[in-house]
Amino acid sequence: MQTIDKPLRDLDNNLFDTTIHRRKTRPVKVGNVTVGGNNPVVVQSMINEDTLDVDASVAAIRRLHEIGCEIVRVTVPSLAHAKAVGEIKAKLAQTYQPVPLVADVHHNGMKIALEVAKHVDKVRINPGLYVFEKPSSDRTSYSAEEFAQIGEKIKETLEPLVVSLREQGKAMRIGVNHGSLSERMLFTYGDTPEGMVESALEFIKICESLDFRNLVISMKASRVPVMLAAYRLMVKRMDELGMDYPLHLGVTEAGDGEYGRIKSTAGIGTLLAEGIGDTIRVSLTEAPEKEIPVCYSILQALGLRKTMVEYVACPSCGRTLFNLEEVLHQVREATKHLTGLDIAVMGCIVNGPGEMADADYGYVGKQPGYISLYRGREEIKKVPETEGVKELINLIKADGKWVDP
Repeated sequence: MQTIDKPLRDLDNNLFDTTIHRRKTRPVKVGNVTVGGNNPVVVQSMINEDTLDVDASVAAIRRLHEIGCEIVRVTVPSLAHAKAVGEIKAKLAQTYQPVPLVADVHHNGMKIALEVAKHVDKVRINPGLYVFEKPSSDRTSYSAEEFAQIGEKIKETLEPLVVSLREQGKAMRIGVNHGSLSERMLFTYGDTPEGMVESALEFIKICESLDFRNLVISMKASRVPVMLAAYRLMVKRMDELGMDYPLHLGVTEAGDGEYGRIKSTAGIGTLLAEGIGDTIRVSLTEAPEKEIPVCYSILQALGLRKTMVEYVACPSCGRTLFNLEEVLHQVREATKHLTGLDIAVMGCIVNGPGEMADADYGYVGKQPGYISLYRGREEIKKVPETEGVKELINLIKADGKWVDP
C-alpha cells in the first residue's frame, strides 16, 4: 500500500494560495488615473449620447464619474465630433472636474484621431478598421509581399497619431474586436484568437518602433470562450516578446439583464482570477450607469477592490428563526452606504458563528424572537428581533465605523 510522505500542502502550495497574483504590467497614465503597475483594477464605461451634443455628453460623463466610473469613453465618428470633444473636456473642467476621457476612432480615422488626440487622454483604435483594406471578391489568400505592403501602409497611417500621443504624454488603446478583424488577418489566420493576437501585435510593434509604449491592449469578443482564449494567448505572446502592456477586459455586446451580467462576469471574472487584467468594462445594452455596479461587484467578489459592504448570508432552511430574506434586505438598506465592512446575517446558530467567522459584525438568530449580535467571533448582546437592525447600527457606531448616509 502506497503511503504519502508529505502533506498535500507541501506538494503544491499553489493549491492553497487564496491570493490573486496579478500579472506585472507597466503603468500607463490616462489623465489622472493610472492603469497597470501596482494600481487597482480601473473601472470604465462609455456614454451613448451623440458627442455633438456637448451639454448632454457632459451630463452623461458626470453621472458616470460620480458613481465610480474612473475612465469614460466617447465615440468620435467625424471631425466635427472630434472638435466637440474639446468643448466637452473644457466644460467638464469648468463645471465639474477633469475626467479621464477616451476617444473611440474607427474607419480611416487618421484625421479624426489627430484632432481628438488634442482633447482626450487616450485614443482607442481598432486595428481591423483603422486602415480600410478594400475586400476583393475573388481573393483566396495574401502573399507575404502583399501582407507586408499593407503593413507599411498601416505604419504610414498610424505614425502621425503615435507621434502626437507620444509628444503629449498620452495613451493609446489597441482594441481588437473578434467581429471586425481585417480581411488580411482573416485570410492569413482565420477567424481565430490567433488572428486577433497577431492583429494587436502588428500595431504594438509599429508603436514600439516609434518609441511609444503608453499602450493598453484589449481582445474583446461576444463569445466568452473566444474572449478567454484571445486574452490568454495575448499574454503568452507578450511574455515571449518581453512585453508588459496592461490589458483592458470586456465581453463585447454582452446583451442586457441577468444573462448580460452573468456572461460578462464569466469572461472578466475568470481572467481576473488568473491575474490577467488591469481595467474592465461590462458592456450592457442598458443605461451606462447600470454597468458600474456590476464592475465593482466582480472586483469585490474576487477581493481586488473593496468599495461596498460585503454581506455574508446563509441561503435559509428549516432551522432559520426569522424571515432571512426580509431581514437581509433591512440590514442591507441600513448599511449599504458604508464601505470596507463585512456583515453576516445568519438564520440559526448551527452554521452562524462558524460561517461568519471572518465578518466584522454578525446578526444571528439564536432563539425565536431574539437576535444575537457579534463583533467578529465574540457575541456582544442579545436583543429582541424588532430591535435587531437598530442595535446593529448602534454597535457599528460604538466602534467608530459608522458614517451617516
